Amino acid sequence: MGNPTDLENVRPKGYGDRHTQTFLLFLAMLLAFSMRVNISMAIVDMTNPHNIEHFDWSYGIKSVILSSFFWGYVILQIPGGELVKRLGGKILITISISVNALLSLLMPIGAKYGGYQFVLACRVLQGLTQAFVYPSMHHLISQWIPLEEKGTLSTIIYAGGQLGIAIQLIASGFLATRWGWQAIFYTNGTLGVLWTIAYLFLGSASPQKSKKISKEERKYIQTSLGNVGGAKNYPTPFRKILTCLPFWAAVIAHCGQNWGFFTLMTEMPTYMDKVLGVDLTSNGILSSLPYLAMYILSFPMGTMTDLLIRRGWMSVTNTRKLFNSIGLWGPALALIGLSYTPEGNLILAVVMLTISVGMNAGQYTGYLLISIDLAPNFSSSLMGISNFIANIISIIAPMICGVIVQNETDPYEWRKVFFLASGVYFFTNLFFIMFTTSTKQPWNDPVAEVDIG
Repeated sequence: MGNPTDLENVRPKGYGDRHTQTFLLFLAMLLAFSMRVNISMAIVDMTNPHNIEHFDWSYGIKSVILSSFFWGYVILQIPGGELVKRLGGKILITISISVNALLSLLMPIGAKYGGYQFVLACRVLQGLTQAFVYPSMHHLISQWIPLEEKGTLSTIIYAGGQLGIAIQLIASGFLATRWGWQAIFYTNGTLGVLWTIAYLFLGSASPQKSKKISKEERKYIQTSLGNVGGAKNYPTPFRKILTCLPFWAAVIAHCGQNWGFFTLMTEMPTYMDKVLGVDLTSNGILSSLPYLAMYILSFPMGTMTDLLIRRGWMSVTNTRKLFNSIGLWGPALALIGLSYTPEGNLILAVVMLTISVGMNAGQYTGYLLISIDLAPNFSSSLMGISNFIANIISIIAPMICGVIVQNETDPYEWRKVFFLASGVYFFTNLFFIMFTTSTKQPWNDPVAEVDIG
């Protein structure tokens, strides 16, 4: 089949069902990440001794709680991709958000009577079901988003995660101050239930199954996606993948990203409370600024990447290395600056934190795209392996922080945490620069490889 002509692939004017699906999936990402991070703010108020009802949990227990989400999240990373292939994206994203919502609604009463053990169990279950989020998103985007609009609409969907973190951090402070930490979980749970109801009525697994899409829009999407010749269902060449150095360079960068990002995501509210002395409401607002910066910067960085490649100013490989360096070395420098911020200088500390997380937006067009560059036929398998390994780091990083920080009010102990994260950022990106490439691998097309052999 030849490429579709412009006449065959006319974009329908106005708002279409693909835009509805984009908005619903954007909200799903926003809610998923909101429920992923809500414990980071809630636990500050849950363990506040000035509250009549509070939990006397040690910093070690709090660190275990903060990392427990990833215990479940890691387990189903690779199986999650296979389940999506069998069951479809709509079913599993619905399960993910609805289960997370119900567990959020149960959290306050469960924590009261079940203690930290119940909280741990809920967080593990939330992690297990959120393992379906990214595979489901990949699958639904592949069904719904035409090639001509993939950059814009996919960015809208995935950036919803960062916006969700920012909104959660802002809202949590106000909710906890006015109604107590329980309101954080009740709000998340209620919104999750409302999204589930809306998605069951308005969401669709594909244009073919949608009852609301116009014939013109369905043809436009099918014609565009038909340009790639359909999905190629080759057996995954695990041996070739495991011996591919450029892929492992991307995995190492992914691990470095997760170490720094999740250290800050889980520990920033505690740092602001104990070291910077910021009250809960202000804590939420200030903690959200870095994620708002990352959300905003993701769009121009994506545009700059396309421009550099389209104009031929840089090769794809060097563009990936450039933006990954911005995304990892930028935060490394900012964390060093944060480590030496004078005590009491709240503005400078917040600026350094905002730069550190905001610059992270570079990784969206860095290591994250290497899987697609190396082997588009196996990109979901590569990402599943990478996400599995990198999210083990998401478990370890907060726990290491709990070992290092024995006195939460001591800025010198936090300096060790920031220096460690800075070092991890630096060396993992250096490995990425030295060994990765965007050159498509011969094993991407097993048939062609056999013919050549």
